[in-house]
Amino acid sequence: MKKYKVNKTYKEINDRIKSGEVVVATAEEIINIVKKEGPVEAARQVDVVTTGTFSPMCSSGAFINFGHSVPRIRASSVWLNKVPAYAGIAAVDCYIGATETCEDDPLNKVYPGEFRYGGGHVIQDLVAKKKIHLKSTSYGTSCYPNRMIEKEITLRTLPSATLCNPRNCYQNYNAAVNLTNKTIYTYMGTLKPKAGNINYCTSGELSPLFNDPYYKTIGLGTKIFLGGGTGYVSWQGTQHNPSVKRTKRGIPVEPAGTLWVMGDMKKMSPKWLVGVSLQGYGCSLAVGIGIPIPILNEEIAKFVAVSDEDILTQIVDYGHDYPNGISKSYGQVSYAELKSGHIQFRGESTPTVPMSSVVKAREIAATLKNWIMEGKFSLGEPQFTLPN
Repeated sequence: MKKYKVNKTYKEINDRIKSGEVVVATAEEIINIVKKEGPVEAARQVDVVTTGTFSPMCSSGAFINFGHSVPRIRASSVWLNKVPAYAGIAAVDCYIGATETCEDDPLNKVYPGEFRYGGGHVIQDLVAKKKIHLKSTSYGTSCYPNRMIEKEITLRTLPSATLCNPRNCYQNYNAAVNLTNKTIYTYMGTLKPKAGNINYCTSGELSPLFNDPYYKTIGLGTKIFLGGGTGYVSWQGTQHNPSVKRTKRGIPVEPAGTLWVMGDMKKMSPKWLVGVSLQGYGCSLAVGIGIPIPILNEEIAKFVAVSDEDILTQIVDYGHDYPNGISKSYGQVSYAELKSGHIQFRGESTPTVPMSSVVKAREIAATLKNWIMEGKFSLGEPQFTLPN
C-alpha cells in the first residue's frame, strides 16, 4: 500500500465543507497551484477540485411515471409529444430515450434530415415546465381495463421523473475527419470532404475523467452536478473500456471510461439539459455534468494538474474507416492544439470544431465550486470505484 505525505478522508473534507473552511479550486485553477507549490503542498492546501463538461450525450434518457388513470391502464405504447417512449416496464412507467425521433419525422428521406424534435427535446421541455401531450394505448386486462388515455402532463404533475443516462462523460474521444470526396453528417457533426474540418468532443483539462484517470475517487455513489441539479454515479457506463493505451501520466489516448448517471429531473434546469438536432444524423441531448474530485493525497493532486497539452487523442476518418469498422489513426493531436482553432493536417491548416462547450464546462466547474464553498453540496463517498 502506498504511503502518502498527505492523507485526507471524505469525512474530514465534508466536515470542512460544513464549517466553511473548505478550499476548492476548479480544474483549470489547480494546474498553476500544483505547478507553483508542487503536488504535496497543493494537496495540503486544496481539498476539492471541480470539473465540468457540456456536450451531446446520446446515451441519455428518463424514467417517467405518469400516474394512474380512472379506470386504470396498463400502458403498452406511450407517446410524449408524438415521440415514442418504451412502455415495457410496468403499468404507468415508461422510458424516453434522448435519440428517439418524433413519430412523423421524415428522418433522412429528404437528405440531410433536420430532426427538429425528439426525446432530448421532450426532456428539455419537461424541465422547462412546459406542457407535454401524453398518449397511451393498451390491449386491456381485468385489472387494467382502460385501452387509451390522452392528457397533458407537466413535470410538476408527474409522480416521478428520473434522468437515467447509461453512458455519459466519455473519457476522451476521437477527433473526427472526413477523407472522402463528399460531405457527411455524423454524431460528430457535419464533416466537410477532403479533411475540410476536424471535429472533437470533450472539454479537455476540465473534463471529469481526465482529472481522475484511474477512477480512484469516482464510483457507485459519487455525488455530482447533473443537469443543473444533484445526481449520482450509479454504475460504470456502457462501453466502459479502461484497458486502452495511456500516456505516462495515465491519460488514455483514445475512448476509455464512461459513467452511468442518475438524478431527480424535478430539480434540474433546461439550461443544462438541452435537446439537440444533428443534421443528417438524428436527435440527442446536451448534458451538463460536473464532478468534484476530493484531494485525498498528493497522487490525486498530480492527476488533477493535467492540462490540455498533456491530453492526446486520435484523428479518425468518419467518411470510410469508422462506418466500416476499420480502426486506424491518421495522427495524434493534443487538446491544446484542437482548442487553438486550427491544426496542421497533411500539410494543410485545418479548422477544428468543438462539439463540447468549454465556456459552459467552465461555468459548471465554477458553479459546483460555489455550491461546495457555500456548504450546499457535500461529497458522496463511493461504495466502490469504477473498474480500471
